[in-house]
Amino acid sequence: MTARQIGSVIRWNFRGFCSNPRIILTFLFAFILCFFLSEGAMEVAEHFDAPMQALEPFIWTFGDAGSILLSSLLLILLFLDLPKLSPFTPYFLLRMRKRNWLLAQFFYILLVTALYMLYVLAVTSVLCMKKTYAGNLWSKTAALLAYSGMGKQMSIPSSVKVMESTSPAACCLGVVLLLTLYALTLSFLMLYAQLKVGKRGAAALGLAYSLLGFLLDPKTLAQILRREEHEMFFIRRVTGWISPLNHATYGMHDFGYDVLPSIRQSCLFFAAILLLLALASFHALKAYNFHSFTGELG
Repeated sequence: MTARQIGSVIRWNFRGFCSNPRIILTFLFAFILCFFLSEGAMEVAEHFDAPMQALEPFIWTFGDAGSILLSSLLLILLFLDLPKLSPFTPYFLLRMRKRNWLLAQFFYILLVTALYMLYVLAVTSVLCMKKTYAGNLWSKTAALLAYSGMGKQMSIPSSVKVMESTSPAACCLGVVLLLTLYALTLSFLMLYAQLKVGKRGAAALGLAYSLLGFLLDPKTLAQILRREEHEMFFIRRVTGWISPLNHATYGMHDFGYDVLPSIRQSCLFFAAILLLLALASFHALKAYNFHSFTGELG
């Protein structure tokens, strides 16, 4: 019975999803963002006139902290109406417990975030499909970018340590997983903030969360502190462990070369944040005034 009630709330949350102007605008901006961010991969393919593995454009595009940050910022627009409130919300709350209603919001966030990530992966792959092949082997172009240092010059995160440690499919899965977990922490944080301080506070906190990741990026810190790359080893190691954005960046992990978190440790890091935000949201829900909403559909 509980699962059925939660499912009903999730289905209601998706009502009008595809016709909502804010949702359409978010996915349109995501398409434009993927178009511009994948330009580097297309330049490589055109320059070498060589094929790439089908997942490499996505890996090169979203293996970089800046691209992850820009992509996740769109989630602030996507989840600006959380928790989903409507004229039927009082009806749901009379028939089910508040915690089950909030659990439905969590599942809604999970499904929408997964849909958004799959959309980004599909768009990036389609934009570069003329120059790609399906085999699960790194391309010669990727090897050239990694071993020659040309990838670093072109800001393409193709690295030797990644290529020697995993395959394109496994690397893509890791990138998607980390990107999704980072997006979920941002979304859960906004949900908690809206329960506590309202939409404006949630948007401000979401931007602050993103700004924190930007400021703790080793490249940004190197410019702020005016340090050379070889002087940033200790700072890179510290920020790799404490910054959510660095945890979401695939190349900022330990592949046997650095004292950085592993992919599994980063997943546990995000799981701990999500658990804390979920518990905080359940606590905030007890004091939430459901009579304060207008009754308009999100």
